Order: sequence, then C-alpha cells, then structure tokens
Amino acid sequence: MTRTRLFRTAVLCLILTLTSLTAFAKAPTKKETLAAMKKASCFMAGEVSYKGGYLFSYTEDLSDQWGEAPARRTQIWVQTATPDMGESYLAAWKATGDSYYLDCAKRAANALIYGQHPLGGWHYFIEFDKPGLAEWYETTFSRFKWGMEEYRHYYGNCTYDDDTTQSATRYLLHLYMATLDPAYREPLVKALDFILMSQYPNGAWPQRYPLHYDFVHDGLADYTSYYTMNDNTMRDILYVLMEAWEELGDERYLKSALRGIDWMLTAQGPPEQAGWAEQYTMDIEPAWARTHEPKGYMVRQTVEVCRQLMDFYLMTGDRRYLSPVPNAVKWMKDSTVKIQEDGRHQIPRYSEVGTNKPVYQHRTDKVNEEGYGLYIYNDDPTGVSGGWIFNVVDIKGIEQRFEKVNALSPEEAKAEHARRRAIKTVTTVDPDAVRELIDTLDNRGAWVTDIQVFDVTKTMTDEPRKEIRGISTATFMRNMRTMVGYVAKKE
Repeated sequence: MTRTRLFRTAVLCLILTLTSLTAFAKAPTKKETLAAMKKASCFMAGEVSYKGGYLFSYTEDLSDQWGEAPARRTQIWVQTATPDMGESYLAAWKATGDSYYLDCAKRAANALIYGQHPLGGWHYFIEFDKPGLAEWYETTFSRFKWGMEEYRHYYGNCTYDDDTTQSATRYLLHLYMATLDPAYREPLVKALDFILMSQYPNGAWPQRYPLHYDFVHDGLADYTSYYTMNDNTMRDILYVLMEAWEELGDERYLKSALRGIDWMLTAQGPPEQAGWAEQYTMDIEPAWARTHEPKGYMVRQTVEVCRQLMDFYLMTGDRRYLSPVPNAVKWMKDSTVKIQEDGRHQIPRYSEVGTNKPVYQHRTDKVNEEGYGLYIYNDDPTGVSGGWIFNVVDIKGIEQRFEKVNALSPEEAKAEHARRRAIKTVTTVDPDAVRELIDTLDNRGAWVTDIQVFDVTKTMTDEPRKEIRGISTATFMRNMRTMVGYVAKKE
C-alpha cells in the first residue's frame, strides 16, 4: 500500500471514529430522557388539560381548541383523546415507576367518570359547562356543509362510534388491573354492564344507546338504532368484552362477545356478495346511515371482520369463525377494479346490494334547506368526492394469515392466543429520534407542530379547514411512546 493510500485510509478511519464518537455522545441518557418526558407531561397535564381531560388540538398559545370538531375550553373529548392520554400516562408509570404519571392517569380516569352517562356509557365528549351545550351544538357543532352529521343533533345518549364508549371502558379496565384501586372498579363494571344492557337479543349492538329515533333528515331514517358495524363499533366492543372476561373472569362478558361474533356470521352477504355492510336494518339488511354512507356492502368493513374472525378462532378454538373468510376474500377479488404494482387490490368502497355494481359518491352544488351539501351516487368513478372511491386491500396478506391460522388445531390456536397475550412488546427505538424529540421541546415542554383544524368561520363552505401551529395530543402520545420504549430498553 502506498504512503498516499495509507494516509487516506488513516484519515477515513479517523473520520469514522469521530463520527461514531459524536453520535455516541449525542445519544440521550436515561436521565435526560426521563427529564424530557416529565417536562412534556407537566405541560400537558398542568397547562393543556382541562380537569384531567384532553381534546385533539390546541393553538400554540392555548387560546383555541378542537376535538373532532371545534370545541369549547370547558369540553374534553372521550373519542380519541382522554382515554388514550390516560393510557399514555399509565404506560409511562409502568416504565418508570414515577407516581406522577399514575396521578395523571387517575386524573384522566376521574374526568371520564365525571362524564359517564347514568347508564354507564359515554358521548363523544364531556361538557363541564352544561348550560352552554345546546347553544354550542346549534352555533358550531351542527354547522358543517359536508359530513359530520353526528354533530347536527344532540341526543343526550351514549355512542359506540369511533371507539368512544369502548376506549373509555378499556382504559378503566387497564387502570383498574394495574392498580386494583377499588375507586375504578365500580365505574368499570358500570361501563361493562352498559355494554351488556345495550346489546340486542340477536347479539348485535346499535350505534347509540339508549335508543332514539328522533333525527329523521334528508329523506333518511334515524340510523343510530341500526345494527352498526361502521367504524368498527362492534369489533371494538367484542375485543373489550373478551379482554374483560380474560382479566376479570366474568362469564357474562364471554357469552355476550360470542353472541356478538355469531351475529356477524349471520350478517355476511350471500355467496356472490359475501361481504359486510356498515349498518343493518332490524331485518339484517344493509342500510343507509349518514347522507355520505349509502346502502351497500363495504370492503373496509369486510377486511376488519375477516381479521376479527381469525382472532376469535385463536381465542376460542371454534372453527366456525374461519368458515366465512374464503368467500369474503373471493368477493373482494371479484370486486377488484385494479391490482397495483405492489400487489394490493383497488376495490370500490361500496358495492350495490344485489348487482355488486360500484357505488361512488359525488358532491353536487345543491344544498338542503339548512345549507348542508347534497350528494348523488352512481357507478361512474369520474369526479368522485373526497377519498370515497377505492379501498386498497392487501388480499395476499389476508390469505397468508388465514393459511397460518387455519393450519392450527383448536388447541394450538388457543395456545397461540395465550402466547401472544403473554408477550411483552419491546420497541426498538433510534437514539437519534429520541434526541430530536428532546431537542424540539420548547421552553414550556410543548411539541409545537403544523396541524390541520376546522375554521369555525368557514364550516359551511367546501374548504372549512385551516393550518395552524399548535399542540396535538396525538403528537404527545406518539412521542411519549417513543421515549417510553427508549427508557425501557435502557433498563
């Protein structure tokens, strides 16, 4: 080797060594990570939280806030917010043993308990200033041109939509099992009793309970009493019940869950359309719900039911739960309009009952008497509004999982489920990612990001959203998950 090459090699080794040392020096210590976690949590719990609960998004200066829709400061969201934040604090407590996180977790639970319906479920959100709620519905919640019909009318009952009652129940179960604090057992049992109470005799659940029928609009019936699978309502109920049975041992939860999964078997379409719909009439026929949710079999829902049926085989060893899957997969293949380069199938979001023609949604320039936009539906994909055209499905992945699960005997299936329950997931975390999270905390302990929110002055327009610099509970939870994983690996 020449002197020049030796020199170049030595320089290269030196550069690599210095780079490695620099990277090693920058890797966050456990102490540094714990300090950042505490700082971020103190800001969220002390400055952002309202009475222990949370919304989705806030402006950087905390002067305005949003749940799924624009929100008042005196509201907290159950849907996708407060229970999830509680889970985040609970995970931090388990990873660190720091009682501060347990206190935050309990505050979130206490806020949920305050807003628990007398029968045991939850609405999308909890309002601490109840006299102002009716006006807020009229002036804000109900003023969207497209969609959001769940906020056009306040029922005063509980909802299973978007994992709302289910997530609150699940969180109380996790908190109680982690602490065995009797203060959380009574509201937990009350929530589980609500799930049992609201189940129809045939095993299905409505979207909302107690049952109401008073919001008939735009030529459509009040859909909230229909058997509802939309947004995985029944899926989430069944998983909560099975987990409650496994943790608490009450056979009522198992029996209720098995009645529910058996109903799913009866709701599958005929062999030529062996999918599932978002909601059903009392005759178990696919039904129309919101104006942007037409009657028809739906691929997204079908994929989720197939996954759940395979899970229930693992949990119970009952092969009946596998039998609907092949026909469902065949229907999705037969409904495919295009196979992408990555092998996934593009399938129309909705298929017409009987004909299996695609059902595509189109916005029009017409509005109803209240100013809400109207749609038309046909089998022409040209000009389809929003994302309501195709679902992209990994059918090969579904088939591969089915082959593995189907190959297991009932005893092997239940053993596999038990093995999965016992696994403690360990997340691999990049130190550079943790370093970035630590460095991007502001002086208050906030992660400030770009967020899309509703512009309350433009909800009756085609483009009601705006971008703000703000604080997102979803960002906080994602970042805390990363740092909790990093701290756990440092043990």
